[in-house]
Amino acid sequence: MDRHEELLAQERSEALIAAARTGLGDRLRSVTYFTPSAFQQLYLRSDLDPDADLTGFVELARDGFRAGRAYAGSELGEYAYTVRVFDEGHLVRVTGDEEGVFVTAETLTIRRSEEVASALEGTLAEQ
Repeated sequence: MDRHEELLAQERSEALIAAARTGLGDRLRSVTYFTPSAFQQLYLRSDLDPDADLTGFVELARDGFRAGRAYAGSELGEYAYTVRVFDEGHLVRVTGDEEGVFVTAETLTIRRSEEVASALEGTLAEQ
């Protein structure tokens, strides 16, 4: 797994950041884009540690590629997104077939999580 400085075109990167910022405002902490083999941190709030190791987060985020297939045909419907809750905030992950994005934020409601996931999913689909 490689960390890439410019995995995405600037325009697409800015669109994902804008989608997250619109849904989360000042609660947004970070935005990370990933594929099965690489990742790029697109945004990090200035008061956070720029040297934090994202490898573990990205490895777990990649489970989303399998989740869509694993849950296919479920009585719950299609897999949509994942929310992870931590002591100091939340992580919302959205994945497509070969790419995904996760954002971290301060405390979120379920409704806010749904809104940001929907915005990120739409932005990913735009390519």
